[in-house]
Amino acid sequence: MAKEGVTVTDPSTRPIELSFPLPKAPETRIHLYLTIQATSLLLFLTTALNGDTSTAAPLGSFVYALPDRINPGQALSTPLYTYESSVEFTTRLAKLLARKTQRPVYVGNSISFASAGMGGTVEEEMEGFRKVVEVVMDQVRKSGEGQPVNGADDR
Repeated sequence: MAKEGVTVTDPSTRPIELSFPLPKAPETRIHLYLTIQATSLLLFLTTALNGDTSTAAPLGSFVYALPDRINPGQALSTPLYTYESSVEFTTRLAKLLARKTQRPVYVGNSISFASAGMGGTVEEEMEGFRKVVEVVMDQVRKSGEGQPVNGADDR
């Protein structure tokens, strides 16, 4: 199993690169590339089977979301690039991170749950979603670039 690695010297300019296994499919890893800035987050996600990076993943979707200043429990989003199989997941993730961090978020996502234990069920997708949110929010807290909003749920 590959080690998780973090490459960070200055959180405002250096991206964080991590990988971690899907919760029920340890042979499939989610690769995360996160740039934390005082005014925004930039996140790219993809998956690879056993570290196999020779197979090109589709571009996936790219979504912009920002917190709603009038209604803090909501976030506004717009897809900048859509790929049918990933746009819903990407939009939900961007909106949740915008609400939790109270800053604009850009999310590019080409994660595939097809190689998960049961072939990508809703439960497997939700477990992957929760793990990504957990890892990203942990990195935001560690960076000291603003604090996440308490009470924001993981839906």
